[in-house]
Amino acid sequence: MNRSWIINSFGGIDSLELQSKDIPSPSENDVLLKVHNVSLNYRDLLMIEGLYNPNQPLPITPCSDAAGEIVEVGSAVKELKAGDRVVTVFSPFWEDGDPTKRFLRQVLGAPLPGVLSEYVVLPREAVLKIPEELSFENAATLPCAGVTAWSAIWKTGGLKPGDTVLTLGTGGVSIFSLQLAKIIGARVIITSKSYDKLERAKKLGADFTINYISNPNWGKVVREITGGVDLAIEVGGAKTFSQTVKTLNPGGRVALIGVLSGVEAGFPILAILMNMLKIYGIFVGSKKDLKDLVKAVITNDLKPVIYEIFPFEDVKHAFYALKEGKHFGKIVVSVG
Repeated sequence: MNRSWIINSFGGIDSLELQSKDIPSPSENDVLLKVHNVSLNYRDLLMIEGLYNPNQPLPITPCSDAAGEIVEVGSAVKELKAGDRVVTVFSPFWEDGDPTKRFLRQVLGAPLPGVLSEYVVLPREAVLKIPEELSFENAATLPCAGVTAWSAIWKTGGLKPGDTVLTLGTGGVSIFSLQLAKIIGARVIITSKSYDKLERAKKLGADFTINYISNPNWGKVVREITGGVDLAIEVGGAKTFSQTVKTLNPGGRVALIGVLSGVEAGFPILAILMNMLKIYGIFVGSKKDLKDLVKAVITNDLKPVIYEIFPFEDVKHAFYALKEGKHFGKIVVSVG
C-alpha cells in the first residue's frame, strides 16, 4: 500500500488527511519514485491553508521537494532506471533559459500533484539524478529553497567577492543565501527576532547580525552597520520591502522572493529611481539551475542546514513548526 497526505479541503494544517491506496504504476513517460525524504516550503503551507491558489482543484497531495529512489520506469524512459537516486525538479519542464508561462505554472505540489507520499508517479522530466555523496535528506532541501537562493545569488544577483548581502530571517532561502554568499567571498548581514538564531547564523559565517524587533527602523541600522548593501534577499514581502530599500547602495539589487508579511506594499518609487536600484522577481529556477546547485554543493562541501527531521506520521507537527517560525534552515520529513 501507498500512504499519502492529502488536501481534501482548505481547512488548514489539521485538515490534512493520511490516506492509503495501491501503489501506482508509471505510464510510458513516467517514473515511479519511492520517496525517502520531503522538505517543507512556505508555499506548501500557503497551499494547505487555501491562500496560495484558492481555485486549485482538490484533492491534491502537497509539497514539491523530495529525494528518493526510482523503483520502476515507463517503457519510453531510457535515461533513468530502477535504483537511480534522484531529487525532484520544482518546475519539471523548464530545462534552461528564460521562463515561460507554462514553465512557471506547471510545478510540483500544485497544479501538478505533490510528493508528500511514500510512492509517487512523476513525469520523467521531474527528477534529476544525484551523486552518492549527497544524502537523501540533504538533497530534499534543494529543489525550491536551494534553487531560489542559487538564482538570487548566482544568476541575477551579480555578486562579487567583497560585496555585501542582506538576508532577512533564518528560513531555508535565507540560510542557503548566507552559505552561497560566503562561498563567493561576500559579506553577509542577517536579520532575526531571535538572538539565539543570530548567534547560530554567526557560526555559519554571518559577518553582521541585527534583531529587527529591537531595531524597528532596521533598514537604517543595517546601512549604518555595513556602509550599504549591494544585494538584498527580500523574503519578507509587503511589510519589509521599504526597509530593505533603505539598506541599498546606489545601483543595488533586490532579489524579490517571499510574501511572508503580505503581497501588497507601498512602493518607494523615489528611492528606487534616485538610487538606480534593480529589482528582480525570483520564482525558483530551472532544471539546469538545480544541476548547477548540486554540483556547487558537492564541490564546496556545502551542508544544507536542517532544523529537524520529522517522522512521516508527524507531518502536521512539522507544518506547525514551519508556521510558528521555530525553524532555522529547513524542515524535513522522513518518509522511507
